Amino acid sequence: MTQTSATAGVHPGPDADHAPRTDRTGRGHRTPLADRPLTLPPAPAAERGGSHPAAQDTIRVGAFLLSAQFPGQCHAQALERTVAATMAAERAGLDAVWLAEHHFVPYGVCPNAATLAALLLGRTRRIQLGTAVSVLSTTHPVALGEQAALLHLTSGGRFTVGVGRGGPWIDLAVFGGGVAAYEEGFAERLDLLLNFLRGSRVRGDGPQFNFPEVPVVPRAVEPTRLGGRELADWLGLQAEPALRFPRQRTEQATAPSAGDPSAAGPPVVVACTSPASVELAARRGLPMLLGMHSGDEDKQLMLSAYRTAWRACGRGEEQLARVEREHVAAGVAQVADRTPAARATLLRAMPGWFEYGLGAHRTVDGRERKMRDPHAYTELLCDLHAVGTPRQCADRLLSTAERTGIRRFALLAEGSGDHVGTLENIARLGAEVLPQLS
Repeated sequence: MTQTSATAGVHPGPDADHAPRTDRTGRGHRTPLADRPLTLPPAPAAERGGSHPAAQDTIRVGAFLLSAQFPGQCHAQALERTVAATMAAERAGLDAVWLAEHHFVPYGVCPNAATLAALLLGRTRRIQLGTAVSVLSTTHPVALGEQAALLHLTSGGRFTVGVGRGGPWIDLAVFGGGVAAYEEGFAERLDLLLNFLRGSRVRGDGPQFNFPEVPVVPRAVEPTRLGGRELADWLGLQAEPALRFPRQRTEQATAPSAGDPSAAGPPVVVACTSPASVELAARRGLPMLLGMHSGDEDKQLMLSAYRTAWRACGRGEEQLARVEREHVAAGVAQVADRTPAARATLLRAMPGWFEYGLGAHRTVDGRERKMRDPHAYTELLCDLHAVGTPRQCADRLLSTAERTGIRRFALLAEGSGDHVGTLENIARLGAEVLPQLS
């Protein structure tokens, strides 16, 4: 089963072959975006809305930043806006900032979301930073694991690694993964990343990566005190039963402190845009990152498919409830005193950005691309998401939370394309929308 594009599964953009058809009520058609349609029925009422296990959790709102280069802007301006917007998001009380990565297109000029996250973690003190997403098809999973562990340990647990498989772009040829990495290799790459983040040693024994076992350094999860056997394992040595280290205490390793946010390793979320990626996330016990092109009914279908795959693995309901609290839905936010003004702001800027930015994509194998009309796609996003007055923005988020149980949002806040306008939008999101969500 193949998996669809997710250069952040969060926002493949208005490519008709990567995005679902959705009506203007926000409900969406029953063909989200898939290599084949999701045919499972919507989640039963007991799994939606106020009865959903996550329904009583606090709604967490973050900003989604693509470092978008709008027409007439240079690369530095786009990146400077992302840095300033992150600082503004922390001041505004947002929960997180999610960073996208792209290659060779002005749609987004950040080529490595984890690297940019490192800079921003150093400039902030409270807010969470996540990648939405790091593209596994063009990244070595162990290299990404090293970055994620490093940022997790040095930030006090404020880093989340979101991963997706990307699109069929020329990036695959440049970075050497080829079409196979995109079409067949995501599961192997995800498993290798998880093995690195959760273990003490890692090896590659699959068709894409084959290398001898090596120690994991730095370890994202490690005991606070190491005895002889544990220390030998941590150092990558073959420990014998009688192995002792001079002057080394041989107490049993203690479990990481429950109060330490870095104790459990960096959270991992998977961009899900197809039945295959939903099933993979469920089987690995990972939360989903759902695209901004999906209406609430699309989200319900994917959540239903996730639960079905989860239960087929024999996983427990309590653990399912915990993981479902961590699903993230991408969206758009534009706050204004009047709804027509909010929509007009996005309709002035986003269609040109879509045409300019996404039009630069080149496929790796010459396959045909079908793009939506950029203006119609912008109108669709305005219909689906938090675009309007503060009350209307809050109502849209609350409605999605009630219908789906999703309580975490990553909202595109730079849709105006304007530096000052983006900062004002984030400030209003924090001051005027967040208080209405409690």
